[in-house]
Amino acid sequence: MFLIDADERMQEFFSEIADELEKLGASRSEAVARVNYAWAGVEFSPYPDIACHESPEHWAHAFYYEDRVPYWDEYADRSLWRVTPPPADPTVWTLPRTR
Repeated sequence: MFLIDADERMQEFFSEIADELEKLGASRSEAVARVNYAWAGVEFSPYPDIACHESPEHWAHAFYYEDRVPYWDEYADRSLWRVTPPPADPTVWTLPRTR
């Protein structure tokens, strides 16, 4: 599913990011593609890699929205947040597109 070379626990971390992306509105196939696209070519250490310093929720918001968004602020004006288009690169889509 993920094209990223990493140990099993890091693969689980990537899956947790995809779970959070689904909560934001991405399909599972899009969520996996966003993670693959964002971290294509990145070398990861065994879990816990430095990327684990941030939560899956943090990474999901970073991969989904155009700019950094204050997702932790319950009073933030979410109407101003713009979704980044899904990756156009067909090689990062490892699951069938559902939308």
